[in-house]
Amino acid sequence: MTQEAVIRVDTEALRHNVRVLRQAVGRVKLMAVVKANAYGHGSVECAKAFEEAGVDWLGVVDLDEAIALREAGVRLPVLSWLHAPGETFERAVEFGITPAVSDLAQLEAVAAAGAPAVHLCLDTGLSRNGAVESEWEALFDRATELAADGLVIEGVMSHLSNTSPQEDGRQMAEFVKAVGMLIERGITPPLQHLAASAGALVYDGARISMVRFGLAAYGLSPFPDRTSADLGLRPALTLSAPVIGIKRVKAGEGTSYGFTWRATHDTTIALVGLGYADGIERHAGNRARVLVGGRLCPVVGRIAMNSLTVDLGAAVGARPSTTTVSAFEVGESAPGGFAATVALGDPVVLFGDAAAGHPSVDDWAAATGTINYEVVTRLSPRIPRSYR
Repeated sequence: MTQEAVIRVDTEALRHNVRVLRQAVGRVKLMAVVKANAYGHGSVECAKAFEEAGVDWLGVVDLDEAIALREAGVRLPVLSWLHAPGETFERAVEFGITPAVSDLAQLEAVAAAGAPAVHLCLDTGLSRNGAVESEWEALFDRATELAADGLVIEGVMSHLSNTSPQEDGRQMAEFVKAVGMLIERGITPPLQHLAASAGALVYDGARISMVRFGLAAYGLSPFPDRTSADLGLRPALTLSAPVIGIKRVKAGEGTSYGFTWRATHDTTIALVGLGYADGIERHAGNRARVLVGGRLCPVVGRIAMNSLTVDLGAAVGARPSTTTVSAFEVGESAPGGFAATVALGDPVVLFGDAAAGHPSVDDWAAATGTINYEVVTRLSPRIPRSYR
């Protein structure tokens, strides 16, 4: 084996995406969301790339993620918005992390910890985290009292459901109502943020004073009907691994557990050392395709814990120009002699940038019946990340 499985992250692509997104949203502050290990890309290195690109804030889910950034030397403002019961927020103060609070108890804890600033997280209809409308009055009254004692109500936030223009419009109206209630109490938070990637790119009225870019910052499209290229974005992540085994399989023989695939003719199988322990969707077997030697080949048989198998005898030529690759038809034949040109150690690209000829993250999402967010976010931290 000449190389190991690796996730390569193009940090210049991240900086390019920031430039494109900043141009798209205009003169509002930009938060890059690096939660969940930066959507599988590696939180620390991506945070540093976003810092170099000039984003204004970083967003994470919890204080553990935020503290890891601080310990790695990231100095940008960091917002953390999901907290366990009983969180006391002393560590947020210690590491200079701004908390967003979803209820009165969290607000009291933030004030007791001596935090200099806070964001108020509101539920405007998503029914997830955030204070619901019946709680706003008490939350805002207490925030007003604490503001008089020096706590800065720096921000107010919510999250769109991305269900429809009508549903999102109702949420935007609720958010405006909430901000109005704060203004009536003499508080005008300078950072009002409602829109994530999809909302920020679609609704001018949802941008307000800051937007939160997650998926789009990594070069992936949040829309099912628009590609990364359509948005001018460059996917930053490429997942590849070497061929670690090659064997001939006779017609009628199967591969991997349960023999969900059997060869319809004599063919050649390549073994690749990635499996569901690495975050590869188990159901990608018999559906997804990979790039080997410049040709697309189907993943066949069940994905195992540590490996997957590829039918080199079913190569279908160079990657097509279409965006999404559907499930292949068993029995497709390869150009003669292709399998013989594949050797141990040759790279197999599972997904990357379609503009470079790779299967895309969207291809894998379509093949496995999920979304591109999940394909990259589930990638195991045990796969080495390389940055350039």
